[in-house]
Amino acid sequence: MWGSVDFIVNWFNDFSERRRLVRSFNRSAKQAFISGVAPTLLETKISNGDSAFRHNFSKFLGGGFRIKALSGIALNRQEMKQIGAVVLNNQELVRKLISLGFDTLEVHDNAGYNGLKWELYKYGGIGGILN
Repeated sequence: MWGSVDFIVNWFNDFSERRRLVRSFNRSAKQAFISGVAPTLLETKISNGDSAFRHNFSKFLGGGFRIKALSGIALNRQEMKQIGAVVLNNQELVRKLISLGFDTLEVHDNAGYNGLKWELYKYGGIGGILN
């Protein structure tokens, strides 16, 4: 019985930490937009992700970390790649996302239906000497 209680407590702790990460990202993105550092406002949320990208730490529901560019226009593929590169080039952030159960990075705009997605595990530099 106590094992199931520990599982529930850990699940809520992980969920809380995931929500804090999303809120922190959104606050930082808003501040960067207001101060003029970022040309468009970004907003992130938890999504389903891509089941083909699942790994050992993936959450059953909500494995996607979706970034939406609130630009008011459809972004082209290159612009979405640039937004994704900001996250993917930060290995510490990618590892944090993986450890919190995220498996997919998604980038979308708020005007079109197109988006890009990446498998986070490939960008985490995980394995090292074991490979």
